[in-house]
Amino acid sequence: MAGAAHCSLQAKRLLLDPKFEGYKLSLEPLACYQLGLDAAVAEVKLHDDQYTLDHMRAFGMYNYLHLDCWYQDNVYYVDQFGRVMNLSVTLDTALQKPREVFRLPTDLTAYDNRLCASIHFTSSTWVTVSDGTGRLYLIKSGERGNSASEKWEIVFNEELGSPFIVVHSVSFVKSDMHSVAVLLLRVEKDELDTKGSGFHITLEWVTIAEIRKENDHRYEVFKRRVLQGKSVPHYAAIEPSGDGLMIVSYKPFKFMQHEDNKLEENDDEKATNEEKVVDPLYYWQQTEDDVTITVHIPQDVTKDDIKVRFSPDDICVTLKDQPPLMEGKLYSSVDPESCTWIIGENKSLEVSLIKKNEGLRWPELIVGDTRGEFIMDSSQRSEITESLMHLTSEVMNPNPEKENPPCNAQELEECDAFLEDGASLCRFDGDTLKVTHVINLGSNQYLFSVVVDPREMPCFCLRHDVDALLWQPHSDQPENMWEHIATFNALGYVQASKQDKKFMACAPDYSYAALCECLRRVFIYRQPTPLPTVLYNRKEGRQVGQVAKQLVTTLEASDPILGFQATSERLFVLTTKTLFLIKVNSGN
Repeated sequence: MAGAAHCSLQAKRLLLDPKFEGYKLSLEPLACYQLGLDAAVAEVKLHDDQYTLDHMRAFGMYNYLHLDCWYQDNVYYVDQFGRVMNLSVTLDTALQKPREVFRLPTDLTAYDNRLCASIHFTSSTWVTVSDGTGRLYLIKSGERGNSASEKWEIVFNEELGSPFIVVHSVSFVKSDMHSVAVLLLRVEKDELDTKGSGFHITLEWVTIAEIRKENDHRYEVFKRRVLQGKSVPHYAAIEPSGDGLMIVSYKPFKFMQHEDNKLEENDDEKATNEEKVVDPLYYWQQTEDDVTITVHIPQDVTKDDIKVRFSPDDICVTLKDQPPLMEGKLYSSVDPESCTWIIGENKSLEVSLIKKNEGLRWPELIVGDTRGEFIMDSSQRSEITESLMHLTSEVMNPNPEKENPPCNAQELEECDAFLEDGASLCRFDGDTLKVTHVINLGSNQYLFSVVVDPREMPCFCLRHDVDALLWQPHSDQPENMWEHIATFNALGYVQASKQDKKFMACAPDYSYAALCECLRRVFIYRQPTPLPTVLYNRKEGRQVGQVAKQLVTTLEASDPILGFQATSERLFVLTTKTLFLIKVNSGN
């Protein structure tokens, strides 16, 4: 990421409460309403070949309930008949049955390997829909908040390759031309990945533009760009202007070129080779006496095409009349007379070097060459671990003369451990296709995203110590690109104890945060509010002016929770055959 500005997130002290005392369990009853669905939700189970953690994150944990952030308290889902169903709430005590607003033209039952249908509300009058088979629909919906004017009409639909889900979309106008940019996510088989999961993640950034000619007015694909990575992004969103893209992910993404259904690195990356992710050129192992090198060679290469030159301090490997494949100074001297090479069974060149200095462990094979990968066996790992044992301690403070005890693993609680310490936030420029800003999130665990203002990018919530901080991206403010807008006290700590949690959300007005488990239980955490009566903290002898409450609701359902959305007043919870509404706050 050379050339990218390395930034940091600046928390606002005024939004932090160092004296927060925790949540008080409230037995206050919450009104809960439920609606039986005419047809079950179109849930798509993972197939046998979708077995990785990335498949589970992208599709197994998919939120089947879609909140229309342009018209609050409007939610949508797709049922098993391919119908897009809408529930609009004005009065909780007079709920209407969900109504059909659109029907997918595709017969979903005819596709065995489809994904779940996905919806994103691009603007107040535009919607993007995927049927899960690889077809994208751009729909003009009219004003969705008004059932009289709402009419979903397809203005574009096209097959865009293998199945995908819609992650995000924006609508914008440039040079008097209306465009819609859509972000599509796929988990694809990677034949070259022999050491990892065998899959890679692609994010395709598709721009669909309005074409106006004489007697011809239509929408068509204007541009297609593809990013590739090795982990499903936690967060991915296009800037409102369509000029850039922000991604929060454990492993980095990079732009590729999409041409003839093949992914190639873009020309700039080919020229500079910066951050180029390639398989190792060779693998090497060592014992106390020798070093073994394995190099994969093309199928058409014969023994006569290979030239290996040994000297006491150097090695050179050449194939045919090409430039040397490996060449350079060895880390330590070898006995050239005893060095050999053969062609292995799996069409690989195996080179054996005999060390002159027996017992010396080589930290690298060829000095300064980073194209190889060292493979360590279990006995070597044990030996290195044993040699480092003196640097660690099971005792809390092995040196009593020190004032402060060293950090001990036993001091860490389970919620302090993260599997993905290397997560980063990157901003990509749509023109140069390069990273312009990068933030190393470290232990700031990603929790969830929420749309506070539909005209802005979605906010994302990160754990900072025990708290959860909400960040609003501002793509048009380079000096304040990520603004800290709200804090949910101790939520980072609290959510870590909920091992069965499935979804998290918060109200757009920050009045509460909520999470649900896979089955039945919903936890609500209200922000501190003033008390109607005076309370005293007996331990500290002071008056308590406000208190934060935790509320728990158990749904009357045995089906797993498939969808979860929060508005300022309500929580919506979707199961296979029921839609629940939990009244959290009273309307103004």
